[in-house]
This record gives sequence, structure tokens and C-alpha cells, in this order.
Amino acid sequence: MKLPTFSALLAFFGFASFAQAAPLAVGSAAPEISAVDQDGKPVNFKDVYARGTTLVYFYPKAATPGCTKQGCSLRNSWADLQAKGIQVLGVSGDKPEAQKKFAEAQKFPFPLIADTDSKVAEAFGVPHLLGIPKRQSFMVRDGKIVWNMLGASTDSHAADVLKAFDALPKK
Repeated sequence: MKLPTFSALLAFFGFASFAQAAPLAVGSAAPEISAVDQDGKPVNFKDVYARGTTLVYFYPKAATPGCTKQGCSLRNSWADLQAKGIQVLGVSGDKPEAQKKFAEAQKFPFPLIADTDSKVAEAFGVPHLLGIPKRQSFMVRDGKIVWNMLGASTDSHAADVLKAFDALPKK
């Protein structure tokens, strides 16, 4: 294959893999989408938002080192998150079975969403490559995005979320 042809193919596939909307900005309406959790049960995001402040965090792949650190950060601060009324939905492109295994192995107290068709990531404008979302987080309150982290941390994710929550205007 000639170099220009190879370069053209790389450019095309690179563009096609990342061509999507920008991540949702603060003030945007939160997507009212549905997907299934690790148990294969449908989760309607609008219903979750109605129960209070919700963190929707995207991670690339279940049971990988960074994703495990990120989820465990939230798990380890679960009491603090709950005290502030923050619910959590973790989202990746993994199948429900992989999500379930990951959630059980790490004892996550929050649902993991199986976004196998990337519809949830697309609704939030999360960049992905071949169904693998980039690590990003969104906090939703009253149906609106009130905070986002477009390159979410792993070890300090919960601390970042709690700090952001504390900086929000009080209701």
C-alpha cells in the first residue's frame, strides 16, 4: 500500500471514529435516555434524575486498572456521596455480564450501565473509539448538567465530585 493511501485511510478511520458532538456543557439539558444495567434491567435516566443529584461517569472498560481505581474511589467515598444525596451511574460499552462481574468483584453500591450501542455516550457527547468511551463525568441536578469533568480522574474521582458538589449553588 502506498503511503498516501495509507495516510488517507488513517485519516478517514480516525475521523469516523471520533466524529461526534462535543460533550454536554454545564447548563445543557441532561439526556433522557434509557439503557440496561449490569442485571439487564432497564434504567430510565430521567427517572434517576428525578430522585436527586446524579453523577453519570463514563469509563473505558470494566475491570481495567484505571477504571477499577475510578470506581473504587466512588465506592470508598460512598457514605460521603450518599450524605450529600448524590446518586451514581457508571457507564461503559461493556456487556451486562461484564458489568455485573466488575460490580460484584469490586462491591460497587451503584449501578453500572451497559452502553453496548454507545447511545448513552453519544447522548452525552462523550468521545469514543469503537464503542469505548473516554473517561468523563457529568453531574445532573434538576434535569440539567451542573458540572462536568472532561478527563475524569481515577484515584481522586470521588474527591473531585464532592468538591464540585460543594461548590454548586445551594438549592
